[in-house]
Amino acid sequence: MASNAAGAAPGATPAVVIALGCAQTLAWASSYYLAAILAAPIARDLGLAPAAVFAAFSAALVVSALVGPIAGRAIDRFGGRPVLMATNVVFAAGLAAMAAAQGALSLLLAWLVVGVGMGSGLYEAAFSTLVRLYGHQARNAITGITLIAGFASTVGWPLTAMLDAEVGWRGACLAWAALHLVVGWPLNARLPRAGSAAAVDPLPSRAEVPPAAASPAPAAQAPMQAAGASLAAAVAVGALVGPAQVAGRLLEFGLLRRLHPLLSARLAALAHPLGVLALVALGPAAAPAFALLHGAGNGILTIAKGTLPLALFGAQGYGARQGWLMLPARALQALAPWLYGLAIARWQAGALWLSAALMASAFAALLALRAGRRP
Repeated sequence: MASNAAGAAPGATPAVVIALGCAQTLAWASSYYLAAILAAPIARDLGLAPAAVFAAFSAALVVSALVGPIAGRAIDRFGGRPVLMATNVVFAAGLAAMAAAQGALSLLLAWLVVGVGMGSGLYEAAFSTLVRLYGHQARNAITGITLIAGFASTVGWPLTAMLDAEVGWRGACLAWAALHLVVGWPLNARLPRAGSAAAVDPLPSRAEVPPAAASPAPAAQAPMQAAGASLAAAVAVGALVGPAQVAGRLLEFGLLRRLHPLLSARLAALAHPLGVLALVALGPAAAPAFALLHGAGNGILTIAKGTLPLALFGAQGYGARQGWLMLPARALQALAPWLYGLAIARWQAGALWLSAALMASAFAALLALRAGRRP
């Protein structure tokens, strides 16, 4: 089912999108969103500070950044199906090792194994899988899986909390490990097998024009409190971010898919700075608008990370290129909570200007690119 040389192969079927979207929901819920719920019970049981658990999680993000290019090359060569199936086994092994952890070192090693799964089994790998199969017809499928997996935190946080309450954090880790083997692995096994690498879009690479890797802006809840919102209001407004991300992805799937992904990325990059301006100018009353703009922009940028490199460079070598593009983004993502925490401690609400400036610089970088592609 690989795309032909003309890039005229049909797009992904709903069954493929649903299977990959559900597998991605499982992967995100059991890795990226796990520490938020289990850090406290893990730290308490192992006699560690919660910061030590998050430090291990940050180390996993660094490992995922290093693994990304390797996984991307493997997808380019063999297709995404075997790579994603292997990541389910890696995730299961890492989560089982986490359940057996007895101290800081064993916990760190378990998180590092999970980091290998994250580097080869989250969005970038899924995007590369779709591009390997469908070439330039992959844009709608990329949007589709992000719409489904956008609910990973909505599903993962309550389920992890329930498992922790019922069987403890070790049982929760084992349950997620089992789900990778009995649910995730079969879902990824349903993906089509990729054809030969030569069958993918033969357009030449334009690596001399690197696209800006669009990364989500930092989390917004703490600066909203610093801006004058109460804790209850900040939590309520923060709950709008998730639905806003899904709404942004629906907008991309509907109206914005008619535009070049570069234009969508530019509009999305402006959303966070506009939200900051509204919050600073109008105060806590504008907090809902800030959360909606921040979430919608972040949702669209998640899709742009997959569609923009495809539109600018073509499908040839997409997987390896995605891995290299995401390497600095993942490394900075590992440092972002700590660095932004320092910014909040030093500048309070002024930290919002830092995140706004970063997203404005991303917008400027996107303006420097051109939508046209070398024939």
